Amino acid sequence: MLILAFETSAKSCSAAIHDGTRLLAESYQNSGLTHSQTLMVMAEDLLKVCGKSAADVTHLAVAAGPGSFTGIRIGVAAAKGFAWGAELPVYGVSTLEAMALSLGAYDGHVCCCMDARRNQVYNALFLCEKGKLTRISEDRAIALTELKGELEHIDGPIYLVGDGAALAYRTLCGDVEELILPPEHRQHQRASGVALAAIEAMNRGESADGAALQPNYLRLSQAERERLEKMKK
Repeated sequence: MLILAFETSAKSCSAAIHDGTRLLAESYQNSGLTHSQTLMVMAEDLLKVCGKSAADVTHLAVAAGPGSFTGIRIGVAAAKGFAWGAELPVYGVSTLEAMALSLGAYDGHVCCCMDARRNQVYNALFLCEKGKLTRISEDRAIALTELKGELEHIDGPIYLVGDGAALAYRTLCGDVEELILPPEHRQHQRASGVALAAIEAMNRGESADGAALQPNYLRLSQAERERLEKMKK
């Protein structure tokens, strides 16, 4: 097995190669360049330094959302395009689950947060016990005030991860006990977490049909919301 994983859901961009048991290589950039400029270059370079070729890849994995509308589209299109000719399986995984897996085995709750604007975050809650991650909530867009009400009732450490982790920490730390902001390299979504989420999906027997894969934006884009508002008038 050789998994090529992509993560393009936020400003940073990363690619990783995983053999099903260990991470072989990962490349991460937060340089401000567009994902369309960097992603496939990363993938090609990683395969080369690992002594592999595109023909050696057996599975594709991609963060399918939530996150940046443009970023997710780029990642999903890249994964589907790479897999199309060889008819490889493509796992579209939750961005939030992938970032929770990237944190590592810290016992406690993991609160995944991506800035969704309008005082909201894309969020999911997980519980990590003895290295096993259990989902507590579905992926959702939620107001920080509503999230505060949920976290106030949780006992034990709560680890904040994602590009909205610092925002959530600043907003909630005075009201929610035991909030923990991990080191930056543990906060952000990475392709290695996407590969781990794909392995979890394989173990659950989930579909990997690249043709059927669609991004999961959770809510309409600003342009779509404005169009609907105009139609109501």
